[in-house]
Amino acid sequence: MAVEEIVLLNADDEAVGTAPKGASHHRDTPYHLAFSCYVTDTEGRVLITQRALGKRTFPGVWTGSCCGHPGPGEKLRDAVLRRLRDELGIRDADLMSVLPRFQYRAVAADGTVENERCPVVRATVPADTAVRPNADEVEQAEWWTWDRCLELAGRPESSPWYRLQLAELAPLGAPPDWPDAGPADLPPAIAW
Repeated sequence: MAVEEIVLLNADDEAVGTAPKGASHHRDTPYHLAFSCYVTDTEGRVLITQRALGKRTFPGVWTGSCCGHPGPGEKLRDAVLRRLRDELGIRDADLMSVLPRFQYRAVAADGTVENERCPVVRATVPADTAVRPNADEVEQAEWWTWDRCLELAGRPESSPWYRLQLAELAPLGAPPDWPDAGPADLPPAIAW
């Protein structure tokens, strides 16, 4: 199996190289490209997940639907669809860029640092979409109301990036009302 590579970024969010994902997340994690995705259904619910307890970074925290790292040369849409399939068994979704400028730095209890330019994407699926969580990635996956999602952002069992993202998403209204931010403000390192 090939080693998963992350895309390293400079201060202008331009790609400056790659590195192995597993070996790159530590106390001095380099700034790199990632993404977060919120799956919403046609009834306005949001798929919230608990990270698998065996995850190396931030195990067991509650967060958005999925996240990941685009590979070198991979488009953002393709990376999101790959992770939706691999983490949640979701094969198709209507994607939209919501927070293309989002970035954050967070430190886990063990000292591991997340240091990411992390565009946020909404994926809309039919209400009857089957979700099949990959146990290596997801402990639990549940459909929640937007109000419940907002409450989670105020609790310590949520991921740091979830709390920061919800602070920017909440003023936009409920997920069906989120405006399409388009690809213009995505980092130069990735195409839509």
